[in-house]
Amino acid sequence: MKKRIRSVLLVLLMLSIICISSGLALAGDDSLERIKEKGKFIVGLDDNFPPMGFRDEKGDIVGFDIDLAKEAARKMGVEVEFKPVEWDGVIFSLKNGTIDVIWNGLTITEERAKQIAFTKPYLDNKQIIVVKKDSDINSKADLAGKTVGLQLGSSSQSALNSEPDVVESLKEVRTYPNNTEALMDLQIGRIDAVVVDEIVGRYYISKKPGVYRILGEDFGKESYGVGVRKEDTSFLAELNKILDEMKADGTAKEISEKWFGDDIVKR
Repeated sequence: MKKRIRSVLLVLLMLSIICISSGLALAGDDSLERIKEKGKFIVGLDDNFPPMGFRDEKGDIVGFDIDLAKEAARKMGVEVEFKPVEWDGVIFSLKNGTIDVIWNGLTITEERAKQIAFTKPYLDNKQIIVVKKDSDINSKADLAGKTVGLQLGSSSQSALNSEPDVVESLKEVRTYPNNTEALMDLQIGRIDAVVVDEIVGRYYISKKPGVYRILGEDFGKESYGVGVRKEDTSFLAELNKILDEMKADGTAKEISEKWFGDDIVKR
């Protein structure tokens, strides 16, 4: 009888251990393992956001962030797929699993950090005001009664809205699906100014010398990070580790010099 009781207790103990182990496995994060099993991670991006990510004359997606993501995937031992999405819905695309990361000049903000997780910052940036070369606008005060353009859902929109006095003085804030369309409208005179990421704005200006200029005032400094789902902690840790390796081994510096002519990667 005692032997039978001991056997029953042993079976119950083993079942308890199995259940506890299974529970821990379910509670743990297997995001990195899933990425490796899938053999790739999917990057969501605005494919009209040079020099971070855009299409070249052949239609291929290229850019600074594209090269960083490719190198990170290589170091991780997987492939990378680039999936263009509507920028104002990019966080929804991440959270519903359509994409695995947002890697496209994504500004780290408190509002976004409530919804997703970020890697360590890898680039510093600020929101600048671009006008036409011959514009009479020289300060934020001069924007009163003017029409300002920006990308819908961008940090430019948040930065502008953080200064309600400026917003209230404007005639109109016109939103665009991408910065290219906003800057084209500025060039032909449909709007009076564009609020845009400095890195992106300076790239556009360099391609059209004599067309635009940047005001001395801006809407504040910020940093770029790679966005992942909050629950994907092991994948996030691996991305941070690889980004640190790329900074240490000179890979990030090489990519930066290719696109910006200088090493502007944040250490």
